[in-house]
Order: sequence, then structure tokens, then C-alpha cells
Amino acid sequence: MAALIGRRLFCTKICQKNHEQHRLQWSVKQVTKSNFSDSLLEFKSHLSSSDFVAVSLQNTGSFSAAWHRVSFFDTPETAYLKVRLAAERFQLLQFAVCPFIISGSRVTAHPYNFHLFPRDELNIGMPSYSFLCQSSYLTAMARQGFDFNACIYDGISYLSRAQESVAKVRMGNPVAINHDMEPSSSPPTVADTVFVERVKSRVKHWKKACTDSSSRKTDEALVKSLRKLVLGGEQYGSRPCMTIDVCSERQVQLVSEMLVDFSDDLVALKIPTKGGGTQAVRVVLTSSKEDKSLFERELQKVEEEQNKKIRGFREVIDLISASQKPVVSHNTLNDFPVIHSKFIAPLPLSVDEFLHSLRSVFPHIFDVNHLMKEIGPLENVTSIPAAVSYLKNRFFAPIDMEISHGASQDDGKIHGQNVLRICYFFAKLCSVLKIVPGAIQSSDENVTSLLDKYTNVFKSCCRSSQESVDGAIRIWTKNPRNVSCEDLVFLWGFRDGLSAGMLKSLLQGSHDLFSDEFDVRLVDKSCAIVVFHQTNASQALLDVMSSEGITGSLREFVSEGLRAAGYETYKRACSLGLWETDLACALDKASATPDCFSQSGSEAKSSEISWCNDLMINMDDL
Repeated sequence: MAALIGRRLFCTKICQKNHEQHRLQWSVKQVTKSNFSDSLLEFKSHLSSSDFVAVSLQNTGSFSAAWHRVSFFDTPETAYLKVRLAAERFQLLQFAVCPFIISGSRVTAHPYNFHLFPRDELNIGMPSYSFLCQSSYLTAMARQGFDFNACIYDGISYLSRAQESVAKVRMGNPVAINHDMEPSSSPPTVADTVFVERVKSRVKHWKKACTDSSSRKTDEALVKSLRKLVLGGEQYGSRPCMTIDVCSERQVQLVSEMLVDFSDDLVALKIPTKGGGTQAVRVVLTSSKEDKSLFERELQKVEEEQNKKIRGFREVIDLISASQKPVVSHNTLNDFPVIHSKFIAPLPLSVDEFLHSLRSVFPHIFDVNHLMKEIGPLENVTSIPAAVSYLKNRFFAPIDMEISHGASQDDGKIHGQNVLRICYFFAKLCSVLKIVPGAIQSSDENVTSLLDKYTNVFKSCCRSSQESVDGAIRIWTKNPRNVSCEDLVFLWGFRDGLSAGMLKSLLQGSHDLFSDEFDVRLVDKSCAIVVFHQTNASQALLDVMSSEGITGSLREFVSEGLRAAGYETYKRACSLGLWETDLACALDKASATPDCFSQSGSEAKSSEISWCNDLMINMDDL
């Protein structure tokens, strides 16, 4: 009954028949390697007619330790370093995609759930040799009936754009030379002239021997063999060809320019080396202009088939990127570093480089969490059903969901249904915020500025209170404010078993610095964060704890092992990749490392954090 009520939150249609029909209404098409080709054609058709594309990812995990998760005290730089770590360590097993159309109060959705697995189908060591798994994530997937055997044996493999370039080089397949390349600007040397004349002579004699029908009829087998040996004649399929060895890309260009004289019936192909250069140019002789066009089409078809085999699921990502359709997600901070890492290229070192690269692929990204913040605080909204209920109680914005016929014929597996929840919730938010889908293609400056307000937002997401180490401390929820990173101090080395409230009580009577208002919260079991409301108090505490004149009970705490560090030490731990299980161990190592990051320009961009517990919508709470 509870599951039925939960589903009704997403549909204004009343279920008049039975539960089976209601279940099928939310069916998502499951796509594996066996039906990928047919599903890709359907997806391409649905994408071309859609307004938006919703995405939802299922990974094998998100963080290896409590403090590795993006938290309320993270700046965009440290938040990016954390999600970068998770994207590189954990594996993507399901990628749900849903092109959808919003027409008034009606949403027409076409959901697909692609099952993925990083299988090395080309025997080149890519896309992945190993990855980490988080037991809670695998347990949740198993409870939903996820078939891990089918994922491993029938999951769709893929290569990123960067890996594709490497793979093509390693495979060594011939590549057609474009004769439209710009001529060399440097004047030819004596060596260039000798090389070109020698190659030109070889090509002329080889072409003449291939096209001289009288000699081909009368020559004996021995003569033909000698001619083939001397002139380098070979066969490329059914067409004659010859191979020209080259030592540099300069010689490749010289051969290409020289072959322009024979371009009516010759096609040049580069033979790459495994190191990335070119070892030879293969010249194929065609019988006519029609045969040349036919051969070029054959080469193009072979290349397209090879690209599909190499790219795998990345064909879906490339289609979404080429369509320029706005992408809707429920957590861009976690989802898009994974997408970039698995399908585009290795993640850049800085958040600014990442954003620049991401916008070149997906120019418009909507995050439903950010849109929800435009309406009200998220402190009491921890899931999409709760968010929908919140909107229903305050706004009249009815939405009808219509799932495509092709998806409803599936066997009704529940995998990938989060993407439909995102579609419905986004349509609800668009109705409340007066976002008109057709306005996205508008060139009006007012419309563009309005869309910029909602799209491409990449900020630190705050952790939920249910996952906090000490849920009793709620003061930053009731009094949200911006806090300078200079007012934060990390404390570790205190006694085990202390709560944030107990630690705050001990600190209040330990020194005069704690006589004014301050906040305490545990980051993990080994470390706490202290926020001073008085300027310069944090630096004063660090000076006192490092001095020999420390007095009072604070001296006893220090003698028992209490240590402190500023926010720069925390940033240094993240930048150096000191991802220990306990934050205390990471801060110990960072404190012993010379500070070579403090002068970095990128680190000085953001010195404030939002000191609050403004919750993001957690899909794991569904």
C-alpha cells in the first residue's frame, strides 16, 4: 500500500483498474548489449523530438570514508576534489536517460535504462581494469532485483573520447588522408625534393604497370612477382595498392601533396604506429571516379562500424551533446564528474577547467535541487516525493505523466525509475517558476538571463542531517549564514565517544577564546570543526595551542593529544590526495607537508562557505 501511495505522488491520473496497469505505466525500457542497436535508433528518434533530457546514474559507490563526502564546510574547490575522487574510483553500472516533452501540464516521457559494464572488448586495457564497490550501494541494487550476472555478461561497454583516440592508434587501422590539408609553409629542403621525386617515380611506374593491360596478359608469373617486389605492389581487398614508407609527418604531407596530381583515381591511407605516429602511406588505385567514390564510401562505412564498436554506450552521450538539448539532473555535483570521467576525458585538476570542459559538451544543465531552492528551503525536504508533496501543499500545478508505448511493453523492472521522478518533479518546478520550455531556444536577452540563473550551477552540496555524525546539533539550520574559511578550525585528538555537544561544553571552560559564541560539529569520529563568530579568533586559537604559555584545561587537552589546524591545512590534504579513512590522519600528514598551495591563484577564489544544513534531495531515501 505504501508503495502505491508513493507512486501516486508522481501522477495526477487516478488508477481505475488494477495494480498491474499502474505498475506498467511507470515501466522503463531496459537496454543491454543484446538490444542496444535497436534501442539506440529509437532513442535517437525520441531525442530529436524532445524538449529536455533527464539523466540518473547508479554507481557502485560514492565515498570511501565519511569525510570524503561533500559536506557543508566544503568550498567549490574542495567539493570538486572529493567528487573527482569518487568519479575515478567507483564504477557506473546503470545510466537512465529520458527524453521528454512538456506541453502545458502534460509530460510525455521516453525512459531508457542502459546497463553498463567496462568490458575490455578490444583487448587494449580500456576502459577500466578495476574499480571500487560500496557494500550499501550493491545491497540496495540487489534488493531491487538487479541482475549482476546480466550486467557483467550483457552490459554495454564504452570508451571515452580520449580513450577512443588512443584505441584507434593502438589498433593501427588505416586512416584516409584528407587532400584538403593546408600546404606546408616552410620551403622544401634538398632532402624533401629528393624524397618527393623518388616517390613520384615509384608511383608512376607502379600505376603504369597496373593499368597496362597488354603487359598484364603477356607477363609470366616470375616477371609479375619481380615487378611486385620491386615496385611494392600489393592488394587492398580487390584493388591494387602500394606502400610508401615514411619517417615523419612532414613526409606524410609531402606524399599527400604529391598525390594530388593523381587524385582522380588514387586514394591515400595513413598506416599509424602504436606510438601515435605514421609508419607508412598506402596508396590504393581505383578503376574510375565511380569506383573511387564507392571505395571512399566503403572506407567511411567501415570507420563508422568501427567507431560504434569502440564507443559503445558513449554513442548516447554524443547524441545528447550534439542535440544541444538541456539536461536535467537531481545532483550535478556528483553526476557530471562521473559522466565527464567515463565518457569525455580524465577529469581536470581544477574546478574551473572542469566547468569549461563540461559546458563545451552540455551547454545547458538544470539541477532540480537548485531549482527547488528558488522556491523554499530544503531543510525538511529530503526526497523527491517529499518535495512533490511540499509543492502540492503550496501551489496548484497539476502534471499528467504519459510514458511512451515502447517503454510500457517492458517486463516492468523498476530499475531506472528515478529518471521519471526527475522528469515529473522538473515539470512541476517549471510550472511553479514559470519556465517555458520553448523559451530555451529564444534569442531574447531577458529570457537568456533568466535561464542563466537556473542552469549550469555547480556548487557544494550540503550533506543531509540523517547522515551527519551528530544529528543533535541543529543550530546552523536555524541560523544559516556565510562564514569565512579563516574562521574555521579543525580539532582532532580528543577522547573517543565525545559528541559535538559534549566537546563544545569541554571547550567552553578551557580558555577565554571560547567565552564568546562559537559552533562545533563532528566531521567524523576522529575530527570536529569549530566555527568562531568573532573575527580572528580562529587564528588566536591556533597561536595559543602552538605556544608554550598555554594554560588552563586547554593545556591538559593538548597534552592528551588535542591538535588544531586551519582551513588551509584541510585544503592541502584534499589537494595532495591524502584520502585517509580518518580525517585526523589526513590532517596530521598535511600538517607535516610544506605549504606549497597557499600561493596558488585558484585557491584564493572562494574564501567563504555557507554555514547551514540546507539539504539536497537525496534519491537514496526513496
